[in-house]
Amino acid sequence: MTEEFSNIEEQFLYPIGNYYGEFTPQNLVFNANLQQFAQQVSYLCSLEANGKISPEDTYEEIKKFWKQLKHSKKELLDNTNYTPEE
Repeated sequence: MTEEFSNIEEQFLYPIGNYYGEFTPQNLVFNANLQQFAQQVSYLCSLEANGKISPEDTYEEIKKFWKQLKHSKKELLDNTNYTPEE
């Protein structure tokens, strides 16, 4: 029962939408990374709006996550020689 609850809790806290674009492994992984970025930004904005973290800290965290997303795009979508790790 606790494993089932943990799974439901995880789905609630970190929802992942369906992917409807052109299917490639790279597109699917990038979409998941993009959704994770959006979720992280949403949490940070909520924390900042409620006075839990400063605007400067929020900006720095979003900037860090943005750099990770840009790196992901470069590795997955801009790299024409990409081969999935096995």
